Amino acid sequence: MAAITPCLTRSTNSSGDLQVRVGVPVLDDYLRFVEARTRPNTVLATAYDLVVFFRLVGKPPAEVTVADVLDFITAQRTGPGDRRLRVVTDGTGLSARTVRRRLSSVSGLFAYLLARGDVTVNPVPRGLPTRRERQRPRQGVPLIRTPRTLPQILAPAQVDALLAALRTHRDRAMVQAMVLGGLRRCEVLGLRCEDLRVGERRVFITEGKGGHQRLIPVSSRFFDSVAAYLDAERPAGATTGKVFVVLKGPRRGSPLTAAGLDEVLAGARRRAGLSRGTCHQLRHTCLTRLREAGMALEAVQAQAGHASIESTRIYLHLADDWLAGQYRRAAEAIDAQVLADHPLPTTGGAR
Repeated sequence: MAAITPCLTRSTNSSGDLQVRVGVPVLDDYLRFVEARTRPNTVLATAYDLVVFFRLVGKPPAEVTVADVLDFITAQRTGPGDRRLRVVTDGTGLSARTVRRRLSSVSGLFAYLLARGDVTVNPVPRGLPTRRERQRPRQGVPLIRTPRTLPQILAPAQVDALLAALRTHRDRAMVQAMVLGGLRRCEVLGLRCEDLRVGERRVFITEGKGGHQRLIPVSSRFFDSVAAYLDAERPAGATTGKVFVVLKGPRRGSPLTAAGLDEVLAGARRRAGLSRGTCHQLRHTCLTRLREAGMALEAVQAQAGHASIESTRIYLHLADDWLAGQYRRAAEAIDAQVLADHPLPTTGGAR
C-alpha cells in the first residue's frame, strides 16, 4: 500500500462544534469516534499526535510494526541530528510526557482498528518484558519512564504583583478564578453567566476535564471583580452566553480564546517582572495554599475536579508546612521513645 500523508485541518459544523480531520479516511473515522467520547482539546491533541506519527513512520496503519513504534520513540527523543524530526519538533527532542501521550494516542487508534477487524494486533507494546515475566506477566518495564516533577507555584508577593499588573476587571476576575478557585484555563473560558451562583459564592463548572461537572466555592474577591467587569466593561451587544469576551477589536463581544487569555497573562507577567505565572501554575498555587491552610485532601480533590485522589496527592509534597509538621511530630515521638528506653544519666551536685 502507498504511504499516507495526513494533514490536520480544523472546521466547525452547523452547531458550532469543532471538527478535526487529517485527510485519511481510516484516521478520520477514528477521530469521529473520539469526538463522541472526549472534549475538543483531546480530539485536537489526538489528531496532531496521529499526524506526527504517520508522517514520521510513512506507512498505512495495516503495515505498522512494533519496530516502527520503537523507532518512533527514538526519533521523538532525538535532537537536531535527525532530519526526519524537523517537521514535528522543529529540531528539538521532546519530553517523556509528550512522547508517552503520543504513544497513548497511537495505541488508542490501533485498539479501535483491532476492534473493527482492520488489524490483527496492536503494534504499541504495553511494556518491555523482564526475567520475571512468567510470574508477573503485566510487570514489564514501561516503554517511557516519566520523571515525577513538582509543579511550580507562586509566592504570595508574586501573586499580588501579577494581580496589580492586570489592566481590566475582566483580566483580574479570570486570574482570581484560577488563583483563588483553582479553575483550569478551559473552565474559566467556558464559564457562562448562568453558571455564576453569586448569592452562594459558588460557580458551576459545566466544561470540566473529561466532561465532568462540579459546583465549587470561590472567594468573594472573584465575584467582586466579575461584578465590576459586567457593569463597566462587558460589551452590551455581546450575544454569547460566555462570561469572558473580547473587549476590543473586530472580535469585540466574541468569547475570549485560550490564546487571548495566554496573551493577557504574558503581558501581566512582563509588566510585573515575573518569570512564571501560567494558567496552570496559578491553579497549582491555589490548590497548594488550600492544602497548607488545612483543607482536607478529599476536599481539595473536589475543588480541583480530579477524578482520582492520586492526582491530588502531589499537593501534599508542595505544601511544605504539612511535610514539616508530619516530620516534626514523628521525630518528637522517636526522641521521646529513645529517652524512655535510655534515660540520660543524672549528675550529682558539686562537692
